Amino acid sequence: MHRRLRLSHTQIIALGFFLLILTGTLLLLLPFSRRPGVEISFLDALFTATSASCVTGLVPVDTHSTWTLFGQAVLLVLIQIGGLGFMTIATGFLLLMRRRIGLRSRQILTESINRTHVGGVIRLAGRIFRVTAMCEGLGALLLSFRFVPEFGWARGIWFGIFHSVSAFCNAGFDLMGIREPYSSFVRYIDDPLVILTLSALIIIGGLGFMVWDDLANHGLHIRRWALHTKAVIFTSAALLFGGMLFFFCSEAAASLSGEGPLARLLGAFFASVTARTAGFNSIDVASMSTAGKFMTILLMFVGGSPGSTAGGAKTTTLLIILVCSFSYMRNYRTTTVFGRRLPDDSLRKACSVFITNLVLTVGAALLLCLIQPIGLTDVLFECTSAVGTVGMTTGITRDLLPASRCIIVFLMYCGRVGSLSFASALAEKKVPPPVTEPVGNIDIG
Repeated sequence: MHRRLRLSHTQIIALGFFLLILTGTLLLLLPFSRRPGVEISFLDALFTATSASCVTGLVPVDTHSTWTLFGQAVLLVLIQIGGLGFMTIATGFLLLMRRRIGLRSRQILTESINRTHVGGVIRLAGRIFRVTAMCEGLGALLLSFRFVPEFGWARGIWFGIFHSVSAFCNAGFDLMGIREPYSSFVRYIDDPLVILTLSALIIIGGLGFMVWDDLANHGLHIRRWALHTKAVIFTSAALLFGGMLFFFCSEAAASLSGEGPLARLLGAFFASVTARTAGFNSIDVASMSTAGKFMTILLMFVGGSPGSTAGGAKTTTLLIILVCSFSYMRNYRTTTVFGRRLPDDSLRKACSVFITNLVLTVGAALLLCLIQPIGLTDVLFECTSAVGTVGMTTGITRDLLPASRCIIVFLMYCGRVGSLSFASALAEKKVPPPVTEPVGNIDIG
């Protein structure tokens, strides 16, 4: 008799995203998904569905001028499911139907939101739904105050809903092609209502579900926060305001030249926010200075926080590697963060995530350079954006050859599932050996 196929939790998550992408691709290929006279290839539909399901934002065609209302609704559903995770969505429906949720489903849900233990995961799933509904609803309302006067009631409300969900899920899809294709929010660079609303949604979505739970339980009592919450908020704030200051200086004579003081301030702030896997832009990315593009690449590589709607190597990975490096340089016997000692497993996992993302980015960039002649900065920008599920681009996405697009699709998929998780999903389970190998030394430095 054949043994029953039993997939690991990581493999189930990877398979779930694959099926979600396939379903989205088939729906986008339907004739009534695209506007009259617009022809879409299978690869274009696959690329767009992958980008939406993996909440990236890279698009080979302009969203508004290509897709009908039905097609846009398909993208919105893919973004919502991809942002929260299909297991979180499924759990929510089971809770609404008052169905019992088994242990294995709880374990898969725990894995999908990057939680370390099963206890309380159903309560957390319910809280995730409430916070998501509240944030996206409030964001849609605020954005509608700007879009309804411009586009009318029906379209203005739809634009508010679409961009609120896209921002909260860190997806980067926009419908601003109604004015000019691929223009994103450049027109609103000096509009505090739009920029600050989108920024708040992006930041909240990128903090992570565990951070939401901790803040809901302990409020602003910092001493009661879990170590993970302190690490995420500290690192996120440092990257956010450090990036803002850098862009304010680097883009003064480049993409922000000619703008007023308010536009420069909001433009620098939004550039720092959106580089953390959101994908929107209020300044022309192609006109950014070399220093500004390089800083954006670094921020995209780091990304958001674990268990969030964001991608990237994650803020905690960066913090652990930096703290461990400083501890070694200062000859400390242990590595401590906020008065707590970090286990060795944390450093090993952080290094694995960092190296895996770096290898994917550099390897894909080399392949793209071999396939077609593109500037190195643009290639690194595109590959980092795909791995980090950011969605920002210098404009080369629609010029990529089919082989290059397939590479970007693969990077987006790995970035959403988790590069390390994807690697482990493909790895064969092995029984640990009963003995360990003898110790050996390799000189370093």
